[in-house]
Amino acid sequence: MGKPKFIEDREQLEKLAPVAKAPIKHHVFVCNGKSCSAVGSAEVKAAFGEELQKRNLRYGKESKGRNPNGEIVLTDCGSVGFCSIGTAVLVYPEGVWYAQVRAGDVPEIIEEHLVNGKVVERLALINLNNKD
Repeated sequence: MGKPKFIEDREQLEKLAPVAKAPIKHHVFVCNGKSCSAVGSAEVKAAFGEELQKRNLRYGKESKGRNPNGEIVLTDCGSVGFCSIGTAVLVYPEGVWYAQVRAGDVPEIIEEHLVNGKVVERLALINLNNKD
């Protein structure tokens, strides 16, 4: 395997990775580890994808039905360490870790947290904004 090429030109980097210039406000990670998968993480991720796309909030390529100016990135991730009470969902930059999320909870998380900035406390296991 050859040495990876380091790209110095900022414009070229932005062309290859347009997310660098996107107006991203939130990054949502949905755990797809073994335990979270067993309690419906695929359905939770699908619900996020559908709802975010319906609201035109999901960042991505237009060819995939997404918005290149979307404010929210949705990503699968492996185990985050508390899958026994999954499905785990992490929201950044706030650092909120939601537990026991079901597909039916997704519209509330999107409306309350991602749109209105209010953490859904009944699901929040870790809230780095709440220092009390």
